[in-house]
Amino acid sequence: MAILTDPFSLFVIFAGTLGGVMIGALPGLSSTMAVALLLPFTVSMDVIPAIAMLSALYCAGTYGGAITAILINSPGTPAACATSFDGYPMAEQGQAGRALGMAVWSSFVGGTFSVFALLLAAPALARLAYNFGAPEYFALALFGMSMLAAISGESAVKNLIGGAFGLLIATVGVDFTTGVERFTFGFPELLDGIDFIPVMIGIFGISELLTQANVLDRVYRRLAAEAVKLPSLEDFRKVWKTMIRSSFIGTFIGVLPAEGGTVASMIGYNEAKRWSKEPEKFGHGAIEGVAGPETANNAATGGAMVPTLALGIPGSATTAVIMGALMVHGLRPGPHLFIEQPHFLYAIFTAMMVANFLFLGIGIVGAKLFARITLIPNTFLWPAVFVLAMVGAYSLEQNVVDIYVMLAFGLIGYVGRRHGFSPAPIIMGLVLGELMENTLKQSLIIFDHNWLRFFERPIVDVFFVLTIIGLFSPLLFKMFQSRK
Repeated sequence: MAILTDPFSLFVIFAGTLGGVMIGALPGLSSTMAVALLLPFTVSMDVIPAIAMLSALYCAGTYGGAITAILINSPGTPAACATSFDGYPMAEQGQAGRALGMAVWSSFVGGTFSVFALLLAAPALARLAYNFGAPEYFALALFGMSMLAAISGESAVKNLIGGAFGLLIATVGVDFTTGVERFTFGFPELLDGIDFIPVMIGIFGISELLTQANVLDRVYRRLAAEAVKLPSLEDFRKVWKTMIRSSFIGTFIGVLPAEGGTVASMIGYNEAKRWSKEPEKFGHGAIEGVAGPETANNAATGGAMVPTLALGIPGSATTAVIMGALMVHGLRPGPHLFIEQPHFLYAIFTAMMVANFLFLGIGIVGAKLFARITLIPNTFLWPAVFVLAMVGAYSLEQNVVDIYVMLAFGLIGYVGRRHGFSPAPIIMGLVLGELMENTLKQSLIIFDHNWLRFFERPIVDVFFVLTIIGLFSPLLFKMFQSRK
């Protein structure tokens, strides 16, 4: 409970929550991009306030996207896309306040449920994984990479290509087993490898800036925003089953490596429609169509933190950035973290819980105000983002090469997006690359370079089977859909 009595910790959690709602409400800005931009400025902070602030921003940013999804039919975040299906029709019918009230309450229920799930599941999973050796960690990382086939994007093949490119970037620098320089091209600044921060800022921030430059003249149709109305007893009677169902769905989807709020919200919406007594109203202003996706995408936040903290496998693109922040602060997520620094993990639980209560209050009081944030001209907004990106990339090591790396990956991310490549798999490959390479080499040394001995370990065999299922799951899903 120490975090609740520390004024500075409470301040940074409040700042992260407020900033998350604001950024989530701005179309084009996502919580992933915000965490990546904010990360360099938390390096000088103690690790607990720093990660607490990023976690709060993650939770609040997921909710913030619902505000503009309902009012201007332009989701502030991809995870709020399904919310606009019924939220915007409700606003057109003069029920914007009711839709906003249901969105903030559903987000609170889903987020709180997932934090309790994190509190119970992560330590248990860490205890199970505490006896993992190098072969098990390699198989686990390989399974995490295989889940890229099912991550949201245009195609499984492009996601796997992006993940492979991230793995390639992770090999830059001196090989820790042989001492050989790899892909440094004579630059001494690359001997230690390419830092997470410039890559993340470039691939999320700069690439989005270049993308938004194509739509500077977009005009949104704005509906009048009324005061937020808390759901009535009749509304709760309609949606309580949907909230419970979506809480479990969102948490489960969040736990799966490489999934996240976007997938959870879509499944939450589909299941709300499937189980509804009035499915014909969906798409025309059904209150369950707001509760389902909003509960699910916020439940995915806590779920995504479970594999991130317990196993060191990011559950989403944002938790991949948070995992990078942990590494920058000298911590390696995984089972040992629960044994060596349990107070740090409970601080994260507390920060996420406080953030959920804060955005509940902020959403009720200030949703109408935050909707006006969209009036900020893009000609002012995106230059400010560019300045923050430059300062953030340079501030970590005071190294000009990091700025060039950021700009290069911004261009790579922009070109990739235009051709259907999602930036998330590249980041996942970069984050998991070092773990995969090091544990593979350690395993081969242990096995005297006899790779067949991998199959002598039951846990490794299980992860190998799950990897094969993950790689072929998109194909199997398409076959199932076509047969259905």
